[in-house]
Amino acid sequence: MTLNDLFVLSPEIIVTVSALIILILDLFLAAEFKRSLAGFTLFGIVLAAVANAFIPIGSAPLIQGMLRVDAISQFLNLIFLVGAGVAALLSADYVKRQGIARGEYYALILLSTLGAMLMGSSANLIMIFLGLETLSIPLYILSAFMRTRSASQEAGLKYFLLGSFASALLLYGIALLYGATGSIQIDEILAKLPAAMLATPLFVYAGGGLLLVGLAFKAAVVPFHMWAPDVYEGAPTSATAFMAVAAKAGAFAALLRLFGPGLMQIDSAGVVIIGILAGLTMIFGNIAALAQLNLKRLLAYSSIAHAGYLLLAITAAQSTPLAGTAINGLLFYLLIYTLMTLGAFGVVILAEGRGENLSLSDFSGFASRHPWIAGAMAIFMVSLAGIPPTAGFIGKFLIFSAVIQAGEIGLALIGVFASVISVYYYLRVVYYMYMRPSTSERPVFVSGFIVLGVGLTAIAVLVFGIYPSVILQWLPQAASATLP
Repeated sequence: MTLNDLFVLSPEIIVTVSALIILILDLFLAAEFKRSLAGFTLFGIVLAAVANAFIPIGSAPLIQGMLRVDAISQFLNLIFLVGAGVAALLSADYVKRQGIARGEYYALILLSTLGAMLMGSSANLIMIFLGLETLSIPLYILSAFMRTRSASQEAGLKYFLLGSFASALLLYGIALLYGATGSIQIDEILAKLPAAMLATPLFVYAGGGLLLVGLAFKAAVVPFHMWAPDVYEGAPTSATAFMAVAAKAGAFAALLRLFGPGLMQIDSAGVVIIGILAGLTMIFGNIAALAQLNLKRLLAYSSIAHAGYLLLAITAAQSTPLAGTAINGLLFYLLIYTLMTLGAFGVVILAEGRGENLSLSDFSGFASRHPWIAGAMAIFMVSLAGIPPTAGFIGKFLIFSAVIQAGEIGLALIGVFASVISVYYYLRVVYYMYMRPSTSERPVFVSGFIVLGVGLTAIAVLVFGIYPSVILQWLPQAASATLP
């Protein structure tokens, strides 16, 4: 490893060092000073984001071909760091209220973020696996972090067992693809696949299918979504918020690297399978959310549905002339999904008071008691539904436009139909807040950190909806980095 490699990888190094320093500080700081660990976590994240903005961009592989730092990895790192920063804000007072060990908690958030960053920069299959495990293992622990609650323990165990099984399938897929192509480098595998499909088609199809299954599990794609509702409900709410964005963002970063532009030129069957998964995920996620009264389960099924919209972009990216447009839509939507999902969970944390598992009835008359928080929640619900002038509308518009231009009219209609279904359950939350009389006196948990996180994400969702060019102007260069 050269000094240039160290400089280019400085965001990942800063995140790693920050996690280690937090663990050391946690050993020596008195209890009354441990709240400052949240501030140190944010400082490390901001420092990594600044380093990420100034690293030189190039497609040359690093560390013996294991990593590739290019425009797309730089933008993905921004998404991961923004998600980690907002999650740290939402956790700052929540962990104190719940009696959770703070040092380990923040270190796990940073280490999971490191795993996502490694996945976004991966240039070979082994690094994708290592990044996936670095992302996932901290999430397993965070899910079970509330040791006094059986639901949290059950969530952690379920997530660990199913996640380990998915990781094993992914590793088996890597072995099969290596056997078929003789390489673990992604670029070399894509170049050798046409010949490998003639020589050992079973290895290629089985290996690619197992890779897709492993990543689809992490992204909560139907039918590999079974873990998500129960784990989201049982895990600590701040951990659920981070899990909902980190696992999905990391998985789609790897999907973009593996199944991005060029798959159609190799085999159209893979594109058809991804399209079917997208349709099933959008429809099932939104229909299942209609029956949910628990807010965390509702947001879990919402997260599943949004994985379907993101898969649409992967499908549209197979039309080479439109690949850049589809990838722009995916990257924009992934950032906006991160903001609006974290913001919605932030409101849930505030509204839970000192309890857990908020229901819709607890939001009855919420706007009359807490108008500003209710207003922020309304923004998030409207954006998740894809209604203008929010950023969620712009993201869906970009993806649906790319799908239509790619000639996938049927998938586009399914996506629009699924979005129409989602309007009901998202606006039902708004209806309860503004139109139903108050039936709950559950106290709001007052936290400046959480209010700041909710406020910043709400403002960002509105600003990026009205002025999407603020983000879109940076996307063409990132999209071009994925083109063959």
